[in-house]
Amino acid sequence: MTDHISLQFEINSVIELYSNGNIQGALDSVEALISQHPHESILYNIDGVCLKSSGQLEMAVKSFEKAIVINSNFADAHYNLGLTFQELNQTQAAVENYEKALVIQPNYAEVHNNLGIAQRELGKIDVAVKSYKKALTIKPDYVEAHNNLGNALHELGEIDEAIKHYYKVIAISPDYAEVHHNLGNILNDLGQTDEAIKSYKKTLSIAPDYIDAHNNLGNILKDLGQTHEAIESYEKALAIEPEFAEAHNNLANALKDLGEFSEAIIFYKQAIAVNPNYDDAYYNLGVSHHELGQTDEALNCYHKVLDINPDYADAHNNLGNILKELGQTDAAFNSYVQGLAIQPNNTMIHRNLGMMKKYTEEDTQFTHMQSLLSSTDLSQSDRVHLCFALAKAYEDLEMKDELFKTLNEGNDLRKKELNYSIEKDLIKHSTYCKLFKSSNKKPPSYESSAISPIFIVGMPRSGTTLVEQIISSHPKVHGAGELPALNNLVAPIINDNLINDNSLSDKNFSSVRQGYLNNLFSLNVSESIITDKMPTNFENIGFILKAFPEAKIIHLKRDAMAICWSIYQRYFPAEGLGFPYNMEDLAKFYNSYAHMMAFWHELFPNQIYDISYEDLTKNQEEETKKLLEYCELEWDERCLNFHTNKRAVKTTSSMQVRQKMYQGSSEAWRKYEAHLKPLIKILENT
Repeated sequence: MTDHISLQFEINSVIELYSNGNIQGALDSVEALISQHPHESILYNIDGVCLKSSGQLEMAVKSFEKAIVINSNFADAHYNLGLTFQELNQTQAAVENYEKALVIQPNYAEVHNNLGIAQRELGKIDVAVKSYKKALTIKPDYVEAHNNLGNALHELGEIDEAIKHYYKVIAISPDYAEVHHNLGNILNDLGQTDEAIKSYKKTLSIAPDYIDAHNNLGNILKDLGQTHEAIESYEKALAIEPEFAEAHNNLANALKDLGEFSEAIIFYKQAIAVNPNYDDAYYNLGVSHHELGQTDEALNCYHKVLDINPDYADAHNNLGNILKELGQTDAAFNSYVQGLAIQPNNTMIHRNLGMMKKYTEEDTQFTHMQSLLSSTDLSQSDRVHLCFALAKAYEDLEMKDELFKTLNEGNDLRKKELNYSIEKDLIKHSTYCKLFKSSNKKPPSYESSAISPIFIVGMPRSGTTLVEQIISSHPKVHGAGELPALNNLVAPIINDNLINDNSLSDKNFSSVRQGYLNNLFSLNVSESIITDKMPTNFENIGFILKAFPEAKIIHLKRDAMAICWSIYQRYFPAEGLGFPYNMEDLAKFYNSYAHMMAFWHELFPNQIYDISYEDLTKNQEEETKKLLEYCELEWDERCLNFHTNKRAVKTTSSMQVRQKMYQGSSEAWRKYEAHLKPLIKILENT
């Protein structure tokens, strides 16, 4: 009896050491006791707990197993062995030991709870729910079980029940940080954004170092367009845990949204350094490289994504986009087909694939899209893509009424999706004209630059891609495509003027010049002449000629109806482009564009070169010679054979510019005249 009392005293001393955080001291003491009492199962159980706490999991397993050999009915040893197997990711072994513990001690609430956790890890959510409920039957105020049950119910889509259990936890333990975080997740899924933000902030008031709460708060803020605030949240998460790959990826996404692609690339690469198999980070890295015109790097990223995850449908889609831009149409077509094989309902791939084929009524893709459109669970974005995809099919099949029914629906939905108002663009155009009308002084003097930009402007679908393809076929010219740089530099100046009613200063123009040149130099190309074919830079002609008095500006003119019909039938990924999606908006925007071009011509006589798309297609060689002469480039035969140029073309005209010059496209709208009356009416009455 005395020996038993003495042993219990020694055990209590070990437990006290362990409770005070002296794990090594407790381990040394219990192993000394084991040498004196080799047949005491409780000592091996305590030894296992100490080894597990010190990270020595394999040795902990052996100690728990020894305890069970000595006493097979030792429920705690089975339970602790289950916990250790779970930490070793041997989930099935963990389940078996929890079940053995429950045979011995059926009302062991903690075991039921952890059995539920293991079952959920094995994907047996319904079974896990039963385990959590059993734990709560035994122990009704068991907050961990309420929280875990809430998580499982959330996963099963039983949202109301999940929320009830989260609130039960908060009623029992108001400062339980994890449940506030989980409540935030479910409220966010329900679209209750403000409440979700409150839950995340409550989490952080309790546990300021809760990195998932910082990260998820950042995600909500980013979705709300509060990008700078989102970046602060991601940075806080990374300050706490620099190896948090998901936060690196999300921070990069926020920077990408701001157009800071080079900065974004840095953080995507950091995410990949932490997790080399992070397919989403490689995918997003590919998007950023693509935005910067770094085609080879983007291709490598998408191939890497597919090495990691061959079923990543969006990577097949983006790979197809780049291959199409490079003129590799067969390979692009195959990429889209592979993407659809993985995700048959991926509406974006349906739209992209449709642009590369001519439909027949027997086409299975066509019939599948028709069936898909009748589905009630399509998101608005998916319905937009599908409407444009089907419109292309109906156009191929000459089904005019069906074409306009789906096209009008797609355009209406896209306008709503962008929350677009034509008034915003009309006010912007008016502001530009007002600003430059009141500040038409000579531009400041600048140092000459090693790079000479050529700006190709006009309405979208006016032929800007064709003209860039012609000019960039010259060996002295690099075609940079549609660069967002100028808009990004001008926008804050315009916004400041609208707020403070300032006039434009030489400092404004100098900052635009320097910022834009920095962007061109960052392209790191050998050619000294670089084209920028962002069509809507027609709005920025005043800034161009004030910041670059030496600049060449080529303005594409084309039949108004040809332009507007070509625009209306296409989906444009750019979120800043809202005018195409309503016939009246489109006509009003065209008229405003025409007014602006007349204004610029009057303000800057003989500084803008007009070229007619129709004249170019009818008299290719003559117009090409005049174009090169304006650009002060010597004649080069390659400019006539522009369709052989291998550069990547990122616009909706990427396939057309791989073909020889063709005529007649400006008349294509006439067979749809009866359906285009709202457009015709406004254009004719101007």
